[in-house]
Amino acid sequence: MELCACLASIKEQPAWILAIFALGLLSILKASIAALWWLFVSFIRPGKNLKRYGSWTIVTGATDGIGRTLAFQLAHRGLNLVLVGRNPDKLVGVSAAIRDKYPDVRVETVLIDFASDLVEGVARLKKVIEGMDIGILVNNAGISYPYAKYLHEVDEDLIKDLIQVNVEGLTRVTHAVLPGMVERKRGAILNVGSGSSTVIPSEPLYAIYAASKAYVDQFSKCLYVEYKDKGIDVQCQVPLYVATKMASIRRSSFFVPSPDTFARAALRQIGYEPRCTPYWPHSLVWMLVSMFPVALFDRWRLGFCLRIRKRGMLKELEKKKQ
Repeated sequence: MELCACLASIKEQPAWILAIFALGLLSILKASIAALWWLFVSFIRPGKNLKRYGSWTIVTGATDGIGRTLAFQLAHRGLNLVLVGRNPDKLVGVSAAIRDKYPDVRVETVLIDFASDLVEGVARLKKVIEGMDIGILVNNAGISYPYAKYLHEVDEDLIKDLIQVNVEGLTRVTHAVLPGMVERKRGAILNVGSGSSTVIPSEPLYAIYAASKAYVDQFSKCLYVEYKDKGIDVQCQVPLYVATKMASIRRSSFFVPSPDTFARAALRQIGYEPRCTPYWPHSLVWMLVSMFPVALFDRWRLGFCLRIRKRGMLKELEKKKQ
C-alpha cells in the first residue's frame, strides 16, 4: 500500500519534476556502470595471451625508459624481440642483457635514427623482419622539448625532429609492419601516446610535442577501426608522468610509476580498447582533471610550465658559462 501511495504521489508531480528525477536516476546508473567497468578493467580483467599474435615483437625506442622495460617484460613472456634504437652501444647493451637473462629468447637489433636516417632505417627494418612472424609492434620511440618553451623560442631543428620522430617515424614503421600482419590475419600494435594530448585540456609551452601525440591518438583510433576485422588490434596507451629520463623525473611515486611498474600495466591492456590509460592511478588523475573548469586548469598549467622554463633556461645559461 505504501509503495502504491508513493507511486501515485510521483505521478501527481509536474512533468518537469519527473523529467529531472528520471535524468538524475539515469546519471546515477551511468556513473555506477562506469565505476564498475573501471574496477573490472583496472583490477580484474586478465591480460591477453600475447603469444597468440605471433612469436616476434618489434620495440622502437628500446634502449631507455618505457621501451627498454617493455622489451624485458615481453622477453619474460617468451617473445622474441627486434629492438630498434639510434644508439649502437645502447642497443648492444640492452640486447646482451636480455639474452643473458632470457637465453631462450632470440634478439635482433636494427639501428635507426628517426631524426636523420628514417627512410633508410625503415628499409633496413623491412629486410630484417622479412619472413618473421611479427605479432606485436610497440611504437615507443619519441622525443620532447629539452624544457618548456614558447613556440617562437623553439629552433628549426627541434621542430623538424619532433614531427619526424613522433609523427613520421611512427607512421612509416607501422606502414612497414602492417602488410605481414594483414597476410597472417593477426597482430597487435601498441602506440605510446601522452596525457599531454588527451588527459589535460592543454599543454602550453610544449605545443608541438602535445600536437604530435594527438596525431598518435587519432592515428590509432582510425587504424583500430580499419584493421579490427582483419584480426589486428590497435591501441594508443596514454600515460601521464613516468619516472624516465625523458620526463626528467628520477624517483617514482604512487602517481609517477617506475618504467617497470608502468610496463607491467601496459602489457595487461594490449588488445582491448583503442585508447587506454593502463596505470590505474593515472586514470584517477584523468577523472579529477575532467572536473576542473578548463580556464582554471589552463592558468595553473601555464604557471607550472613557466616554472619549468625558468629552471631550464638557468641550466642552459650555466652550461654556456662552463
